[in-house]
Amino acid sequence: MDGNGRWARQRGKKRVMGHKAGMERARGVAEYCSEQGVKVLTLFAFSSENWQRPQEEVSFLMDLFATSLNNESKKLHKNNVRLRIIGDHGRFDPALRQAIDKAEALTGDNDGLTLLIAANYGGRWDILQAARRLAEAGKEMTEASLAGQLTTSGCPEPDLVIRTGGEMRISNFLLWQSAYSELYFAEELWPDFDEDAMARALGEFARRERRFGKTGEQLKS
Repeated sequence: MDGNGRWARQRGKKRVMGHKAGMERARGVAEYCSEQGVKVLTLFAFSSENWQRPQEEVSFLMDLFATSLNNESKKLHKNNVRLRIIGDHGRFDPALRQAIDKAEALTGDNDGLTLLIAANYGGRWDILQAARRLAEAGKEMTEASLAGQLTTSGCPEPDLVIRTGGEMRISNFLLWQSAYSELYFAEELWPDFDEDAMARALGEFARRERRFGKTGEQLKS
């Protein structure tokens, strides 16, 4: 979800106002995806590298995250959405960790849209922590066993990865899981990525041929 800060600066506002607008957009996109029958939606909210940003911005993001969890979890539950927060929770303060646990417990039995929020997340960290778990348990390391220890365990690998804001990189997001994902780069800054923009992304995805190493002729036979 890239472009919150640029969106705010273009309007003469502080970067934090872009993050507030981005949170509103996240709600709208989640609702739209649920209506369209999407089973799993993952939003990259805060990377493990984002701690390097100005302290005022980081503090605002943490407060916004905690407030949103407390305010939105009942709405998510009412709409049958299951919420999971993936990433390293260890750096969060106790109040935020408690809010995460409470929201996940409340929505844990829902079977509608699964909404993953990646917070203090990095793809390299995810792979490393999965490998460490296997090593500590003395288990054989295979693709299947390592995938089972990733933070996204139990969810399918993403079909489509969307990045907004005109940047063309994946920035340490779901590195293992996205091995065969389709990539889509949108020019819209995240707060401007509305339902029409999401529909265009889904339409482009529907037109692509996914071969998974096979030839197009093999898929047609």
